Amino acid sequence: MQGKLSPVVVNSYQPLREIVCEVLRDAIRSGILKPGEWLKENDLADELLVSRTPVREAIRKLEQEGYVVTVPRRGAYVASVSIRDINEIFEIRAALEALACELAAERITDEEQERLERLLVGIGRAIEEHDMERIVRTDIEFHELLYQAARNERLLAIIGNLREQLTRFRTISMSYPGRLKATLEEHRAIVDAIGSGDARHARKVGARHMENSEKTLLYAIEEQEKKTGTTLVRRKGKKSQEDAE
Repeated sequence: MQGKLSPVVVNSYQPLREIVCEVLRDAIRSGILKPGEWLKENDLADELLVSRTPVREAIRKLEQEGYVVTVPRRGAYVASVSIRDINEIFEIRAALEALACELAAERITDEEQERLERLLVGIGRAIEEHDMERIVRTDIEFHELLYQAARNERLLAIIGNLREQLTRFRTISMSYPGRLKATLEEHRAIVDAIGSGDARHARKVGARHMENSEKTLLYAIEEQEKKTGTTLVRRKGKKSQEDAE
């Protein structure tokens, strides 16, 4: 792990544990810290130039978010993701996305509907300009506004937690041939259904969007693994460090 992370930059308005948490979360998302990698508190504290306390608190929070697993008598490790994990996450997300779209169709304001339309245009422009960073950012804004329009804080929190667990794969999925165009079309169907107030149809297209996202992600992961010769997810029968007793 030595040399992978840079010292944290302390500011006066953010608790140190949150700064450390952001640094570690970004390192996991970007692949700097690999799935199954042992997170040694002392080493992390030395690299980040902080004490062990904010590191320990950050690891605890990342465990709650699904980025880290703690093994008794062994320590904390970067959580690896299995095909089963992906299946289970999307199974839940499809149901929750459907519910969010259904509620949004019943509760969205005119202003929120207009903002969804503008974000949809923004995604389309970003796709035309091949600006992946802006595509991802605008896609996140689109979904966050959609969940906001559902007017259910607990639903928002649960979906947010599930989305975080697969954030590291977002760019891989969106880079898959044809996915960006399909995503734009699926988003258009969602916006139209919500705008028409057709809750049943909104529920249907919301679930379909998640089902298509899952299929694309699995295809994209398989192709990426073949291309790079690396293992991005665990298959049945393969144990990661956190599975060990």
